[in-house]
Amino acid sequence: MSTESTQTFATAEDLLASLEPEVGGREMLDPATGEVVGRAPEHTVSDLDAAINDAHLAQPAWAALGHEARREAMNTAADAIEANAEALAVLLSREQGKTLNGPNARFEVGACVAWLRTTAGFELEPEILVDDEGGKAELHYRPLGVVGAIGPWNWPMMISVWQLAPALRMGNTVVLKPSEYTPLSVLALAKIINSALPEHVLQVISGGREVGEALSSHAGIDKIMFTGSTATGKAIIRSSADTVKRITLELGGNDAGIVLPDADPQAIATDLFWGAFINTGQTCAALKRLYVHEDIYDAVCDALVEVAGQMPMGVGLDENNVLGPLQNKAQFDIVASLVQQAKDSGARVLVGADPQDGQPGYFYPTTLVADIENSNELVTQEQFGPALPIIKYSTTEQAIQMANGLEVGLGASVWSSNIESAREVAARVQAGTVWINKHGAVDPRVPFGGAKQSGYGLEFGVAGLKHLGQPQVISY
Repeated sequence: MSTESTQTFATAEDLLASLEPEVGGREMLDPATGEVVGRAPEHTVSDLDAAINDAHLAQPAWAALGHEARREAMNTAADAIEANAEALAVLLSREQGKTLNGPNARFEVGACVAWLRTTAGFELEPEILVDDEGGKAELHYRPLGVVGAIGPWNWPMMISVWQLAPALRMGNTVVLKPSEYTPLSVLALAKIINSALPEHVLQVISGGREVGEALSSHAGIDKIMFTGSTATGKAIIRSSADTVKRITLELGGNDAGIVLPDADPQAIATDLFWGAFINTGQTCAALKRLYVHEDIYDAVCDALVEVAGQMPMGVGLDENNVLGPLQNKAQFDIVASLVQQAKDSGARVLVGADPQDGQPGYFYPTTLVADIENSNELVTQEQFGPALPIIKYSTTEQAIQMANGLEVGLGASVWSSNIESAREVAARVQAGTVWINKHGAVDPRVPFGGAKQSGYGLEFGVAGLKHLGQPQVISY
């Protein structure tokens, strides 16, 4: 089936050498050191047009292979990723900045394998809707055609697989545009996956904003999958309207966590920390504002400070580090500005908020901010970095009202020693997913999607798989 032989790359350098254009290209810099990682091709809208045309030509044969053959190809691709896991993780660490260890680069590559294999294994049988003396009706799901995927820079490999795995499983072909900040990671991942796929079933177009805009409005694209900001998601909705594309949008979040008064501060502190600071806070469904009952407020703050002191930050290739830099200067400036505004307003910095001038890399220290008003911009704006505001509340009703007070609702969490109490609160929180005593724990078997302005459509699980198919009822 494959058009390329499965190849194992001993190092990230070998993998990079196989990707770089012979001439030209754009230099990608390591956000931890400023060093050149490699050169990414600069594809154009003409390249996009050609890729979409090739995808259309390849799609019927890919769909005709059937579910079992596509499942086999996806599992072979997962094997190939495993065989190249370390080279992929090192490249990801150098380009994105995340550390090898902790829930970061090696974790992300492992998640690519898990999502491919799990998605490949889903069964999607026709659903019998009616079967009686009046007749029979069946619900089937057919391939849509060509799926256009637009990915972010925070989890470039993993989120690409979130998009491409269900699309391929359903018999669609995929044209994927990675973020301008992290194209090498996605190009490398696609090279490995393509060793198990027919030609032109999966293509990556590495270009700038104009390529993304052309992809979202292109008449040859049947569905758009996008993960990124709410503002960009709204622009995609508008640009896709003329062709009435199907869309799945996973947009910005500003996830709330509510710590109930019966929670054990020491028992939950580490999970709270990683809920907020996974990937140095650069995660859509990370915990970004924490509401703590006044009875245990100081204890939770102290416990989080203790945990934060145990988490070293630095260059990702150092095996000792578990937190890395922000991926780009623009994001660094956003975090720095929001924290400074919080300080200027009188909020109390428990730890951090003191970036070192003159040092290489976009390192912003792990920052915890207490005694902050719920109206402060560090609370109301998505910081997308290593700074967590901790807000005190007096009643559960007040905490729920504050948690629901924004126009986003991707994820949320409730923390308590009493599961039933936590479930009662969770049911009242306006978010696509509410976790109890954990945060951000996505699972390829469990549907995931946002509420309010955090997007629409579902990913993951059989429910997510159905969003990559065209429902067709056959009635007789």
